[in-house]
Amino acid sequence: MSDLIIENLSKTYANGVRALDDVSLNIPPGMFGLLGPNGAGKSTLMRTLATLQEPDTGRVRLGNLDVLKQKDDVRRTLGYLPQEFGVYPKVSALEMLSHVAVLKGIVDPRVRKDTVEAILRRTNLWDVRKRKLGTFSGGMKQRFGIAQALLGDPRLIIVDEPTAGLDPAERLRFNNMLSEIGENVVVILSTHIVEDVSDLCSRMAILSHGRVLLTGDPLGTIDAMRGRVWKKIIDRTHLDDYEKACTVISTRLVAGRTAIHVIADGRPDASFEEVAPDLEDVYFSALKGSGRMAA
Repeated sequence: MSDLIIENLSKTYANGVRALDDVSLNIPPGMFGLLGPNGAGKSTLMRTLATLQEPDTGRVRLGNLDVLKQKDDVRRTLGYLPQEFGVYPKVSALEMLSHVAVLKGIVDPRVRKDTVEAILRRTNLWDVRKRKLGTFSGGMKQRFGIAQALLGDPRLIIVDEPTAGLDPAERLRFNNMLSEIGENVVVILSTHIVEDVSDLCSRMAILSHGRVLLTGDPLGTIDAMRGRVWKKIIDRTHLDDYEKACTVISTRLVAGRTAIHVIADGRPDASFEEVAPDLEDVYFSALKGSGRMAA
């Protein structure tokens, strides 16, 4: 098993947008969460790792592979599920997966048949293998996406916003499947859903405006914030005043009223109560520039 090593990766588009700004990460085997808001650079990083676009500067290595130079070798060991992927609606899951298997170099008919059957069973699609892909639900399409990504015994799997649009039950099934896959290979989960990273990932990074703001293990980053997160229910008309006086990292509605979370080394005043931090607090604190880096 090999780490994915990303060193000083930068990318600026023709319109002047700096999508990646000196990104360096060491990603070990297992589930790695990449968190960030829309426009953070997550998809640019994923496409670069998937050999679909070139960075301006930087290096990427997967074991003995130079990801940016040995693209064909990388593609043979890569499983990629982009945020949006098309399916041929009139083709069955079995037919399409067999076709993808050929493209990935599994040309022996018996080996291909056994491989496709095993993956259809692993992704819980065996019973619907002869159904046309156009009849699949959102959750079934995502499972098919993972099925094609698993072909070829990949060492690196990249999934970009995989649970967007899934209902809670489908999201849970999909996440359970991801956690099983991520035991022996590098799996990068790019998402803006904090709970997915909290549930699945042993390591993570937070990205914003193309820069890495924080890296660490989710539980460790949460522990680093204990005793520093404070909550108060306020009248929303007073929110501006609190934002001027305190470092408000998030606001949310609680029973129709506005609750604010503030980060501070001590209780801001007697009206605040201490709360146990969660990964959302870590995330919003990092975006505010108040997070403490965790190893």
